[in-house]
Amino acid sequence: MKFTEGGVCAPKGFKASGIHCGIRKNKTKRDLALILSDVKASAAAIYTLNKVKGAPIDVTKKNLSDGFAQAMICNSGNANTCNADGIEIAEKMCEITGKTAGISPRDVIVASTGVIGQPLDITPIENGMDALVKELSYDNSKNAAEAIMTTDTVLKEFAVSFEIDGKECKIGGIAKGSGMIHPNMATMLVFITTDAAVSSEMLKKALKGDAEKSFNMISIDGDTSTNDMVSVMANGLAGNRLIDCENDDFKIFTEALGMITAKLCRAIAKDGEGATKLVECFVSGGKNWETAKTVAKSVICSSLFKAAMFGADANWGRVLCAIGYSGADVDVTKIDVSFSSSKGSIDVCKNGAGVDFSEEKAKEILLEDEIKVLVNLNSGDASAVARGCDLTYDYVKINGDYRT
Repeated sequence: MKFTEGGVCAPKGFKASGIHCGIRKNKTKRDLALILSDVKASAAAIYTLNKVKGAPIDVTKKNLSDGFAQAMICNSGNANTCNADGIEIAEKMCEITGKTAGISPRDVIVASTGVIGQPLDITPIENGMDALVKELSYDNSKNAAEAIMTTDTVLKEFAVSFEIDGKECKIGGIAKGSGMIHPNMATMLVFITTDAAVSSEMLKKALKGDAEKSFNMISIDGDTSTNDMVSVMANGLAGNRLIDCENDDFKIFTEALGMITAKLCRAIAKDGEGATKLVECFVSGGKNWETAKTVAKSVICSSLFKAAMFGADANWGRVLCAIGYSGADVDVTKIDVSFSSSKGSIDVCKNGAGVDFSEEKAKEILLEDEIKVLVNLNSGDASAVARGCDLTYDYVKINGDYRT
């Protein structure tokens, strides 16, 4: 099992494209992406639990009710959320995609990302669809990944190769996400492809199980988006026997899926709006996974702690504070805390109390762009990891005039 090149086009039978069609004012920014499978594929998705949902989510849920899809279409620059004609526009996007690509409109996963509450004009999408389909290529994942970006500063695409039933299989994924990220059963927009043969039921089981320890364990700013969706298509062209139960093949598939999602999560967390650092909280010694998860997420979500990380301030008290209000069942007198980076590691708290440490060494460690917060609850064997970033002046600048 190893990482490979190609993103969503790494698996057999998947083409992708991305163009500027005119939704975004900046003509250098791609704003329309398409992923197309050569054959109809098993499909599954998970969605935001925000009660305010983008119209594309409702349409995608309806289209995936039979467990199959063949294409993913996504625009950036406009979320198509809180619009009176949102459903109509999302359905029209599926209709245009289906007609131009020669597939059923019901086999289209549709997504939108960008500003909320602004009408989405279908005209640029309609006018750009011919060019989008003509650009489809088996090595064009990068353009699709660029086209779904909004405030992202780096492209997010990965692929992994693995073996099932003596057949080489691949999973590829692209993602967008930089702000308004505090997922609940999904996150931002993530599109995953695989040529492994997996039933839609097992795809959904794998996706939901994975999200609990990957996408649901990242937070940039505590805001759960209206348009969050993770979708996956499995076209079976690798030729392995169908995975339709929780057997050894399923375990291999979920392990490969986890490799992809972990990579995407780290990339999303590190690219948080205005961020200068990836911050990961590793919790060990929990009574159970729920306890470890709650502690890790609470630390990562603390605005005060995130601000301290921006300033490279070893303010470990903010870690203890976040654990204290998390609601997790912990014995505070047993908690140890350390900070770590490529510059080394330093203990700052033992048994719930401070210890002498070099502020100069701590500053050197925390000035790196990837920081680990190591929390040992010393109460069991369960562990969890949550990912986020620092909170900077630029986050406020970006979101102070995001719409205008």
